[in-house]
Amino acid sequence: MSQFGGPNDFYASGPSADSSFNFDMPEFGQELNFQSFDNTQPSVPPNYDANYSNAPNQGLGGFYDPTAYTDNAYAQDKSFNQAGGAAGAPTGNEFDDEPPLLEELGINPNHIFQKTLAVLNPLRGTDQQILQDTDMAGPLVFCLALGGILLLSGKVTFSYIYGIGVMGCIFFYCLLSMMVTRSQVTFGAVASVLGYCLLPMVVLSGINILITIQGTLGLIVSGIAILWCAISASKLFATAFSMDHQQLLIAYPCAVLYGGFALITIY
Repeated sequence: MSQFGGPNDFYASGPSADSSFNFDMPEFGQELNFQSFDNTQPSVPPNYDANYSNAPNQGLGGFYDPTAYTDNAYAQDKSFNQAGGAAGAPTGNEFDDEPPLLEELGINPNHIFQKTLAVLNPLRGTDQQILQDTDMAGPLVFCLALGGILLLSGKVTFSYIYGIGVMGCIFFYCLLSMMVTRSQVTFGAVASVLGYCLLPMVVLSGINILITIQGTLGLIVSGIAILWCAISASKLFATAFSMDHQQLLIAYPCAVLYGGFALITIY
């Protein structure tokens, strides 16, 4: 430690105390001397193509070369897209094969049209698979139409319509479960058939707006509507659940059920 001096000795070893520094600003007009360097190399622009010549994508020369995308590369990309692209990537064919939105929601306009024609024409044959479909869009529309038309007549009967309808669906589901042995009875199919067969009652409620059906003429028109609903419902039940020679047995309970809707419409 003795060979190192104190702090004063360190500063003493630096510039001598006699040396002075000139901090004066140069006068205006005085020429300033800057150090210059000799640049003997010629000015050549950098070659980026050489730097990226070893890049993984050999088809792209430099940063962007539109001529490098040849027909061969286009054919490879096209075959890659047709093969499905990367694993799990969606292709256009997958979206083309998707079902329509109404079908995903359980609403099939073709089935609704076929069931409506079957109700309007009880003698018309209908596919069994269509009748076993648990479609509730048509029944809800007919129930709302019946309640709306009766509302125009000054009758608020929505609760009666839904109450009688739900009780009727439960009763017919239990009845058909005991009568049918060849196929399985579903509650949705029973409610769908009973709801579609309300269409004659909707027509009867529309007639009630035009003319009064509380007299003899009204009883005749109401009887025709009840018979129409009963025949249509029994025919659809017999077709949907393969009830051979049992249509008359199921027609009587159907007439009693739709008779209740006729009473609501008339009175």
